[in-house]
Amino acid sequence: MKFDLLKTDGKARAGSFETGHGVVETPVFMPVGTQGSVKAIEQRELEGIGARIILGNTYHLYLRPGTELLRTAGGLHGFIGWKRAILTDSGGYQVFSLNELRTIEEEGVTFKSHIDGSTHVFTPESVIGIQRDLGSDIMMVLDECAPFPCDREYAQRSNELTIRWAERCKAECERTKPLYGHDQALFGIVQGSVYPEIREQSARALVGMNFDGYAIGGLAVGETTEDMYRMIETTEPFLPSDKPRYLMGVGTPANLIEAISRGIDMFDCVLPTRNGRNANLFTRQGTLNMRNAKYKADLTSPDPSCTCYTCSNFSRAYLRHLFQVREILGLQLATIHNLSFYLWLMQEARKAILESRVEAWKKSMLTQLAPDETTVRMTDYTIH
Repeated sequence: MKFDLLKTDGKARAGSFETGHGVVETPVFMPVGTQGSVKAIEQRELEGIGARIILGNTYHLYLRPGTELLRTAGGLHGFIGWKRAILTDSGGYQVFSLNELRTIEEEGVTFKSHIDGSTHVFTPESVIGIQRDLGSDIMMVLDECAPFPCDREYAQRSNELTIRWAERCKAECERTKPLYGHDQALFGIVQGSVYPEIREQSARALVGMNFDGYAIGGLAVGETTEDMYRMIETTEPFLPSDKPRYLMGVGTPANLIEAISRGIDMFDCVLPTRNGRNANLFTRQGTLNMRNAKYKADLTSPDPSCTCYTCSNFSRAYLRHLFQVREILGLQLATIHNLSFYLWLMQEARKAILESRVEAWKKSMLTQLAPDETTVRMTDYTIH
């Protein structure tokens, strides 16, 4: 993967990376399409709002529709009709969230499907194999996401296992080749819970393996927002400046702004789509609950300064009506807006970095956002 770092402003970075399905500018937010679909929005609408890369999930796609069909379809791109970039999570978090339904060993993880109870095994090698079948532009290593809270001893053992699995993923990636004529990058995942010295050990070990990019995992799982930011600050100095940096599963608009100012390039989270389906809109003036009775006769745009399809054509009153009568269109319009807002936020951050005004922009944006925003939890990655 070729990553170009164009400009820095403090720790904040503006860059781009090339994939076999186009160039992706950073900072970037990646809509989550866990099962081959970003919920409540079509692929053509994703293209329309400017999404350059989306996520798929190895665990879910392995179980349904299965790798045989995906190979026949020419990989995930062909199966879902998406011509732009895709990142696939390894499925590690989903497997570990099964709790009593899985067993962790050195070789890998044995687990029972949440769908039918059938038994399966994920190893570092098999997870790379599945992602080869998927044909994603960016693959993730198999890691153990330590539960929160956990003691230092558990976090240390877990991290050491994650490092060994990362070595095996890297070896398997080098042993095998892509199946569909485009390159596949591989990212390592820094773990270590909320223990700075373990995060440092993890980052140093992974950087020594020379991955194409580096993710910070195991955050937004119950720790405080302050701890999350502290772990980003702990990890960032040990990550190479010429590789993309990805904060997994985070978060609110405020979380993203804070993380960008701490040197993060890539984000994913189900919050904009999930909140949209629950009638919550992110706007430049804070969050709106479209079920609120005060919007019953409000014929103004949901976000007057937004130019997305939803805000350009429909009123708050109409969106409230759609949610009141349980029309599917309400979910779709709210999702279009929320993802447009997140993508707009990334564009604004990039402009601020390129113009060397990140701190002023950050202060202004955080003032506009709802003051009671809290870190999104890893319900993003639950299996349901």
